[in-house]
Amino acid sequence: MNLALPRLLQLASPALPVGAYTYSQGLEWAVEAGLVHDQATGEQWIAGLLEHAVGRFEAPLAACLQRAWAAGQTAEVERLNADFLASRESSELRAETVQMGYSLRRLLHDIEDFPVPPTLDAMPEVAFPTAWALASAVWEIPTVDSLTAYLWSWCENQVMAALKSVPLGQAAGQRLLLALGGRIPVLAEQAIELPEAAWNNFAPGLALASSRHETQYSRLFRS
Repeated sequence: MNLALPRLLQLASPALPVGAYTYSQGLEWAVEAGLVHDQATGEQWIAGLLEHAVGRFEAPLAACLQRAWAAGQTAEVERLNADFLASRESSELRAETVQMGYSLRRLLHDIEDFPVPPTLDAMPEVAFPTAWALASAVWEIPTVDSLTAYLWSWCENQVMAALKSVPLGQAAGQRLLLALGGRIPVLAEQAIELPEAAWNNFAPGLALASSRHETQYSRLFRS
């Protein structure tokens, strides 16, 4: 066994100090509005975003970023990073990816023997998938494995937000992860082959939820 798997597990761990646990990506407002109120509606909300937004835009973009980093295509990295930042439809969603990208960039500087390229530091704002893709490329993690872990981390964070805000029990959380995890392998494989013209980030429910969360009276999460 090489080091790719341990490095991937480290990158996907909830212990990664990037602050993902502080964000719900609009889920908290969906709970407040009564759209998510149990395991079934939680799965419907999270799975919908996983399959129709994250899996069809964020994941293929991350795959292209990893290939661009590996090939030293700095202009392509900068373009994709700018595209992802522009795709964030609320101030909270944009602030989230910038904060997490900043934290991961700082962490990569603190890791021994990690070759942080000048391109990463030259970008004034780094989206989280941009920094994630760099770590995956440097650690030579296969792209399909990297995407699988990326999607799993996103699902895990959403489920943890549902556990706290609905709230749901631990067993319900595990049932959610089993159901969501079963969708991930196909989405990861599709994301690798999906041409950019077919990328899709159309999720008006998420945009509305995130925008309304900005003025929600009582909140546990930052988005």
